[in-house]
Amino acid sequence: MKSPLLSQPGAVPAEGPDEDVAAHYGDLFREQRALAAGTGLVDLSHRGVVTVTGDDRLSWLHLLLTQHVSELPAGQATEALVLSAHGHVEHALYLVDDGTTVWIHVEPGTQGELIAYLESMKFFYRVEVADRTGEFAVVHLPAGSIAEVPDGVVVRETAYGRDLFLPRADLEEYAAEAGPLAGILAYEALRVEAHRPRLGFETDHRTIPHEVGWIGSAVHLQKGCYRGQETVARVHNLGKPPRRLVFLHLDGSEVLLPGRGTPVRLAADGEEGRQLGFVTTSARHHELGPIALALVKRNVPVDAELLAGKTAAAQEVVVEP
Repeated sequence: MKSPLLSQPGAVPAEGPDEDVAAHYGDLFREQRALAAGTGLVDLSHRGVVTVTGDDRLSWLHLLLTQHVSELPAGQATEALVLSAHGHVEHALYLVDDGTTVWIHVEPGTQGELIAYLESMKFFYRVEVADRTGEFAVVHLPAGSIAEVPDGVVVRETAYGRDLFLPRADLEEYAAEAGPLAGILAYEALRVEAHRPRLGFETDHRTIPHEVGWIGSAVHLQKGCYRGQETVARVHNLGKPPRRLVFLHLDGSEVLLPGRGTPVRLAADGEEGRQLGFVTTSARHHELGPIALALVKRNVPVDAELLAGKTAAAQEVVVEP
């Protein structure tokens, strides 16, 4: 669903799964600095919006998700995953309950598959699942923002800012009031800086939560059964994940950023050395310069200098080996 804010002055469309919103509005670093300072608004209206209503909504979701939500207080934000039977990450959910409805936003285009799974698990529970993407748009206000939230708008408040489930018809008017606008590239650069994984970027078909740092934030280790729990418990109690997420400081002399999937190798082995991982997201940060997240094999030394493609990279530990 293409955002109407792409018609704003300076708007340049993003690429890939974010193509329906703006990459930036003409000044990437100004937009980043505004978000870091607690001002501005990010258009996330391309994300899927799903609601769950009914008396059993929290107890039912508790059985299906990796997070403890059976007693989730109204207004408290959390995040959760849906795993495969083998413990691989299939969906990432960002949710809040408003007292009568659970509001969820997910990666663009993934809401259909999520809803199909939820519908298949309803059985006798008193719940209703709905795709509300056509009615509601997600917008993000950074931490520290003093922008007013319209009456009746559901808010998901986190340490990184507030996600608003805004009526889609009000998007342009609210953006004009709460701006200045910041594009998805500014938002993503701050996400990379904060080491926060994103489904489809830091994950692939075999990712387990431990590899990218979702244990704790999206996976509760003390809750009851859910699909994929055996893998989560086994790796946590008896082993180590095969890969780990790292943060990379990239050589700023290179003109191009290494894209997703770029091989990561030991710098000592050169560009023809054995591949030890791959870049998941790269960004240009207003203070740190070029940065990236990458998945590498667990046994890569934490102090090893790396190459991301042709670009020299110094690593910081995100997930302990």
